[in-house]
Amino acid sequence: MNWYQTLTLLEILFGALFVVLYFGYLLRVWRVANFFKQRPHAIWVKFVLRHLYVGLILISILGPSFGAMKKEIKTIGKDLYIAVDLSRSMDATDVQPSRLNKAKNEIQRLISRFNSDRIGLIVFSNEAFIQSPLTYDQNALQLYTQTLHTGLMPNSGTSYSPVLQLVLDKFKQQQPGLQAEEQKARILVLISDGEDFGEDQERLAEKLREQNIRVFTLGIGSTEGSRIPEGRGYKLDQEGKTIITHLNPDGLSELADLTDGQYFEVNERVSEVSRLISAINNIEGELRESKTVDVTANKYIYPLAMALFLIVLDVLLTIKIIRI
Repeated sequence: MNWYQTLTLLEILFGALFVVLYFGYLLRVWRVANFFKQRPHAIWVKFVLRHLYVGLILISILGPSFGAMKKEIKTIGKDLYIAVDLSRSMDATDVQPSRLNKAKNEIQRLISRFNSDRIGLIVFSNEAFIQSPLTYDQNALQLYTQTLHTGLMPNSGTSYSPVLQLVLDKFKQQQPGLQAEEQKARILVLISDGEDFGEDQERLAEKLREQNIRVFTLGIGSTEGSRIPEGRGYKLDQEGKTIITHLNPDGLSELADLTDGQYFEVNERVSEVSRLISAINNIEGELRESKTVDVTANKYIYPLAMALFLIVLDVLLTIKIIRI
């Protein structure tokens, strides 16, 4: 037999208090009976009854468990990479305080909502690097997110191909011998303003789909566009004209469609991150791990029912001190 709870100082104190008060009650009844020269034998019946049901109540609180059985436990989990664009266009302020700062706030929100899953952080522009490997450590992820800025990456535009290839490589390293039904759901959340100047995206997206890796894309910015701050002014092109960067949702939406994912958007008016979280939650049951464990059932109801029966019996029994 096993116990769900252990005997603590609180139960011991209550038990001791009951014994002390009950002996005080016995002493009082004995004095009254002795004064009238009577012998209340029924008091010993009460003594046994009350100690029995108090003991049974304590046993039910401790939770006796027995009757071992096999039970299948299914654990559902996800491996989730969050890739954030650190190209200079992410400094644009059409989404306040800037596209990147808004993205960082939304990343921290994502991290907090998936606290039971492994999350990794990737940064990219025309190259991609692991900022944090897959981990359950939310504090580390939040810290890495806070330190993100566009100066971490070379300012040569944006390409999705390096980040897609990196995700493919990293997921291939994760337990390559497991069958699909034994693997965790594998997801990439790609956050960008959609200005992709790379190639080979369609081929890599097809590989991701073959590996059952879904890509959810989150577009940050506005189609109206905004200037890119640089120093005390704004970034200029080779002809000396101010560069206007626009959100380009088409490439992000196409990438999501190619991998059975979905496209979501954050702009000055709306944020669809809640919908993104719901969409990710909806796929967590597709791939799972299962194992069989020995379990026992808490049988507290039996001693509790017996204690209630003895309490009723105690109420029905009366003690006659004076007999005429």
